[in-house]
Amino acid sequence: MRIRLGYVSISLSLNITASRTITYTNFQKLTEEKQNEKLDKIINQNFESLKEILKYNHKNNIHFYRLSHNLIPLATHPKVNLSYITPYKDKWEEIGNIIKKYNMRVDIHPDQFCVLNSTSKQITENAFMILDYTYNIYKAMNLKEKIILHVGGAYNDKKEAIKRFKHNFNKLKTEIKEMIILENDDKIYNIKDVLEICEDLNIPMCLDYHHYICNNEGENIDDYLPRIIKTWDNEKHPPKMHFSSPKNKREKRSHSEHINSIDFINFINILKKQNQNIDIMLECKAKDEALFRLVSLLKYQTNYTFLDETTFEIQNIKNLKH
Repeated sequence: MRIRLGYVSISLSLNITASRTITYTNFQKLTEEKQNEKLDKIINQNFESLKEILKYNHKNNIHFYRLSHNLIPLATHPKVNLSYITPYKDKWEEIGNIIKKYNMRVDIHPDQFCVLNSTSKQITENAFMILDYTYNIYKAMNLKEKIILHVGGAYNDKKEAIKRFKHNFNKLKTEIKEMIILENDDKIYNIKDVLEICEDLNIPMCLDYHHYICNNEGENIDDYLPRIIKTWDNEKHPPKMHFSSPKNKREKRSHSEHINSIDFINFINILKKQNQNIDIMLECKAKDEALFRLVSLLKYQTNYTFLDETTFEIQNIKNLKH
């Protein structure tokens, strides 16, 4: 059983980001010429930073990485008419070629404004626009990778909200449907809810273990893991899961800076029963630094066989050292 670890967007080790942006308020203050200059400068900086991050990932054998959804500032703002594909065609292709050359698994998680089951027509249309944008940049990179979504809100009627999600999902173009993964959340849609939606729509489910701990009705995770894994049967990548640690007891839903290694090992012990390769995205504020700190602890606390800096195979586990 092989586990690969990944991290989200920003490399703290490099201290660079591919998510530079500008607020619409500040954008409005500029002349049209200055608006175009400003956006072009930010976009080019983001491309250069992303190239550096991808090269850093490759040098450190990080095979799994979440791309920033904010590479192009204001791309989905309804009052900004921005051509973000054709003028940057060569740059998109260059990024895509790097990802393919390094055989790196990537995905994108749109922000909280991408809500497919909203009761507001405007919010739903905005979600369609966000998904179109995400599809367009994948297409520009010549990639067919995944888009991670939450189901959305309950709007005082969870069953109707689920029906609305399915209805709007089915309005999407086939290429976008094939990219979507659904993730359980920490307040409303638990693993049972999301798994049933995924099985009905025939799309993969991403288990977020932290969210499961925060939001469950006593479901035994062992009973659901085989079905969750099965949703990935027709995919090119192994199942993807999320792991994070709570900030503290009072703010249990917030992500900590780092990963609690004992909790992570306990999670691996649960996964072990499935004997399935898994890619685990670490969602923590210390990003890549947290990943490598966790690896150091795992090497001390377990007898996992590390194949490289971020990939290990599971054998029998030693007594844990605290």
